[in-house]
Amino acid sequence: MKSFIISGMAASGKTTVAIKVAEKYGMNYLCGGDILKEMAISKGYQPSGDDWWDTENGMKFLEDRKKSNQFDLEVDKILVNSIGEGGVVVTSYTAPWLSTNGVKIWLKASPNSRSKRLASRDKIAYKEAEKIVKKRDSENIDFYRKMYGFKIDEDLSVFHLVLDTNSLSKNQVIEIVLKSSQYFI
Repeated sequence: MKSFIISGMAASGKTTVAIKVAEKYGMNYLCGGDILKEMAISKGYQPSGDDWWDTENGMKFLEDRKKSNQFDLEVDKILVNSIGEGGVVVTSYTAPWLSTNGVKIWLKASPNSRSKRLASRDKIAYKEAEKIVKKRDSENIDFYRKMYGFKIDEDLSVFHLVLDTNSLSKNQVIEIVLKSSQYFI
């Protein structure tokens, strides 16, 4: 069975959609961020919750990652190998460009939409969410551009499906992706 790679900028709905696709097809779900959290634990960090990346501790781990690409290279190797074996749904910023396998889906959403989603999900003020989205976007774009040379925010040519989610509800996004996914299986 093919694999799916769900990607998009921070708070675009990657995890929500990936879990639903995995459930529909009885596939395993792998999250690049969760694998990175496991590595953070091995380095003495104590990550917890989806919002950990936005905390001071999460940002410190990002600074450690910038000093050495070893964490990200290892995660990407795990994800690409799993995608190649088939039968997984992966969320990743980088796997769509690194893997020649899998159905690749990009969830496109404006910073405003993503800030609203983050504020609602993490129960924080919109202005705080807006700052987090802006920081995560710039950090991720810069990090992966320097590491691999590709532009996660611009080059969408590797995707089978690019879905603009700005005017869609969570359920509508899930419905569209699930209906579209049947054409790729």
